[in-house]
Amino acid sequence: MITMEKTKNGRRVDAFFATPGAREDRWRDLVDAGKKWAAGTGDRAAFESALNDVAVIEEFHGYPGPALMATLRDRAQSDDAAGAAMLAWRINSALLTRSFRQHASDWDPHSDLSTVPDVMPPTLGRSETAAPYFELLIVTGAPTERWGSIAAEWRRLRRPQDRFIYEPVIVGSAEDAVCAVMLNADLAAVVIHDGFGYHSRHDAAVLRSIVDSVAKEEISDGSALRLARVMHEARPELDLYLLSDRRVEEIAGDPAADIVRRVFYAVEELLELHLAVLEGVASRYETPFFDNLKKYAERPISTFHALPIARGASIFRSDWIRDMGEFYGPNLFLAESSATTGGLDSMLEPTGTIKRAQELTARAFGADRVFFVTNGTSTSNKMVVQALLAPGDIAIVDRNCHKSHHYGMVMAGAQPLYVEAFPLTEYSMYGAVPLRTIKQALLAAKRDGHLDRVKMIDLTNCTFDGHMYNTRRVMEECLAIKPDLIFLWDEAWSGFARWSPFLRPRTGMGAAAEIEKWLRDPASVAAYERQRAELGDDPSDDKLLDTRLLPDPRKVRLRVYQTNSTHKSMSALRQGSMILVKDVEYPAVEQQFKEAVFTHASTSPNQQLIASLDVARRQMELEGFGLVANAIEISLAIRREVNRHPLISKYFHVVGADGMIPAEYRKSGFTDFLEADWSTALRSMREDEFYLDPTRMTLVCGTAGYDGTQFKNLLANKYNIQLNKTSRNSVLLQSNINNTRSDVGHLIRVLVEICREIEERLASGGKGEQNAFAARVKNLMTDVPDLPNFSHFHEAFRHDAGAGTNEGNIRGGFYAAYDAEGCEHIPLHDKEIDRRMKDGPPLVSANFVIPYPPGFPIMVPGQVIKPDTIEFMRKLDVKEIHGYNAAQGLKLISAAALSKLGKSNHTRERTKVAQ
Repeated sequence: MITMEKTKNGRRVDAFFATPGAREDRWRDLVDAGKKWAAGTGDRAAFESALNDVAVIEEFHGYPGPALMATLRDRAQSDDAAGAAMLAWRINSALLTRSFRQHASDWDPHSDLSTVPDVMPPTLGRSETAAPYFELLIVTGAPTERWGSIAAEWRRLRRPQDRFIYEPVIVGSAEDAVCAVMLNADLAAVVIHDGFGYHSRHDAAVLRSIVDSVAKEEISDGSALRLARVMHEARPELDLYLLSDRRVEEIAGDPAADIVRRVFYAVEELLELHLAVLEGVASRYETPFFDNLKKYAERPISTFHALPIARGASIFRSDWIRDMGEFYGPNLFLAESSATTGGLDSMLEPTGTIKRAQELTARAFGADRVFFVTNGTSTSNKMVVQALLAPGDIAIVDRNCHKSHHYGMVMAGAQPLYVEAFPLTEYSMYGAVPLRTIKQALLAAKRDGHLDRVKMIDLTNCTFDGHMYNTRRVMEECLAIKPDLIFLWDEAWSGFARWSPFLRPRTGMGAAAEIEKWLRDPASVAAYERQRAELGDDPSDDKLLDTRLLPDPRKVRLRVYQTNSTHKSMSALRQGSMILVKDVEYPAVEQQFKEAVFTHASTSPNQQLIASLDVARRQMELEGFGLVANAIEISLAIRREVNRHPLISKYFHVVGADGMIPAEYRKSGFTDFLEADWSTALRSMREDEFYLDPTRMTLVCGTAGYDGTQFKNLLANKYNIQLNKTSRNSVLLQSNINNTRSDVGHLIRVLVEICREIEERLASGGKGEQNAFAARVKNLMTDVPDLPNFSHFHEAFRHDAGAGTNEGNIRGGFYAAYDAEGCEHIPLHDKEIDRRMKDGPPLVSANFVIPYPPGFPIMVPGQVIKPDTIEFMRKLDVKEIHGYNAAQGLKLISAAALSKLGKSNHTRERTKVAQ
């Protein structure tokens, strides 16, 4: 039986997500039980109980497999304590080191038990490269007595020339098949035979939870195609093969079978299926650019182009910089070139290996097309904005988005209509923009007669602090108001989410796929017509705001763009980024998109960076599911240990969803990963307006007397722990596919040490130290400044704006600052600031002002500065404020310059009317 920790209402979500680590823990418990039994301090019953806990999960994995598990049971039943303990230890060691992927002895229960498995990672310390290993799930209706012979048949198909090696995993029911797909990260392909059953042969409640979490349609009817659809929705990267003894021609011709790689007649040669499985994995293993770059590095090439570092001669022949070559190794330089011939291709006009690599990446992410970017997602965002918006176009933009979006509006000449995210004042940060706020902006533009100019919704998903939108709902409701809107989802921080079945629906591409499916369903038109009848011919804005709107599927033009910082969450080099496109109108904008690429992309992109994007896609397609599951598990372990440790929790805590997302946006009632039951968490993922990415953890340090910057520096300088974002009283921890449980252990040990130092300081410092500490905590946690909202653009930059919306000509404000005589500087604390606030003329920002933290523009060019912004600036105690020089003061557009701009706009309007 599988056991899981429970809440009052059901199984805890952190226990559910902890499947990979829970497997390790169960094996460790089994090894401990074996050691105690062998030493005489335990007994056989305890060992067999631990073995039963392990057994159910292991049936969904290729290793250790039925033979080793049967041997373990035999040794236990024959009272061979020493033999059982040793075999359990060997299996556990092989699992931890993953040596079973290369060493046949790990599969042999009678191998030399004195041999210690190699604990070095497979590619360290040895030159030979083993064939990559994966596991193949076989869903069959054959009786369990035949499973051993079926597995043996598949193993006999292995050939020395095969590029990969795999082990079959056999199940006999739909429930067990779904569980295997969700529990076994090593699976790369699935073969589904006709005739399988439905119910699991195991009486384990957690398996039912797993099936319920991913099976959105009925799979109890024994339909292989329906089971395939459920598997594809959960893990779209898996290759699916159907075997049927019925009319395979009809199955293959069914549009629903598009998700299946190939349909076989059940009695055909098994070797063909074996070869098809290997070919399918090879298609994901292919990295066109990286493969060719390796070949290029092996060729003897003379370079007569402008890149002396290419081939490395200038490095390795030097007495002065040879250490650089020794540090990086020769391949880095052998693979460098500024040429685009010889198979290396051009980033600006790819026709060869880069083009092919981008096509494979589009397939992996569920996009129609993908563009590699080597200047980071700052450039990706500016490319999309410039390609799709023209001067005068309006974009609804999260005011707190990354600065690249604001600068993109400047370059495009587009007018941002800023919408505000909900504030998290206690932590000096913002959340995400409520859907109601976005709909209000659209409806206001409609009232003003400007809806035709609103071209784009530009939002950050997830936000820096982990807020994930209900992307499908946002797009569907906005498309109900304007059916040709473009959506730009800045997913710089959440590119990994594609490989989580629970997070994928909240990505731009994941939601776009669901909307596409809905649009093709004839029932969508009927659903829309029912809602239209309910709303009436002229519904009020309030009614539209209160209704979960459906778009007219006959009018929708689905246009979705998603930008990913591949280097932030996948194995790509720094500045590696991607633009993902699903746009039915792309052919109409292709040329202007290319112009945007020509504008921003370097003509000298780094070859290694491009290769890393290619390789990152390969890795995520073949092992991303397991890597992301591990990252989530790591984050939940950190949350649990910090918030429940008796000492750490006195001074630190990780904020739960209830602290990061207001209750009105969590209708499911989900509060925290450590408290909620799985059904509530699942409902929250699917339905809530916002969901918290579990891998992003806001660790409050103000209660320990540290501001975010202080604590970040302490961790980096004293303890070698690196992190990124800070706020006034918190730091952001982010788990990723690179983290291990050792990282968690180090973090917890460090936090314990810091807490002990605080306790000792408070105890030895007496009342004075305790009062100072309390005052510091109060200052950080209670005396926090209110967060300023965007006010409005000055009328000089709103000559063609709507009366009910706040868009403005940010480009005009930006370039007004280029006129030095038209600008002025006033020190932040000067009384002139307060006088102008009261009596005028208004203070109008001449540039972007971006304090870090919180890292968003609190002023933009052309914005009228209000008292809340000045108060916030004066209370800031951060050292890094972009766009602000403390010695000079605020840079403002003078009243005279504004008057001149206003007259110019008036003249332009009169000319337009006359024409």
